[in-house]
Amino acid sequence: MPPADSVTADQPKHPLYALTTYELKDYRRSLEHAIRTLPAQAPVRQQLRARLDAVLAEVEDRARLARG
Repeated sequence: MPPADSVTADQPKHPLYALTTYELKDYRRSLEHAIRTLPAQAPVRQQLRARLDAVLAEVEDRARLARG
């Protein structure tokens, strides 16, 4: 199993609302990958899950705005 440091997703350089759609998608994939590769009891998993939840909320907000 890889060490926890090698599977964590780096914070983006800008706030979520300022990321492009592609940057947001890449960040989401990075978080999902990190969560999948960590053991279920890893403490960092909760932090990653919270960041993923924020990304998913941003995606949903953008989709809602696009729908009008």
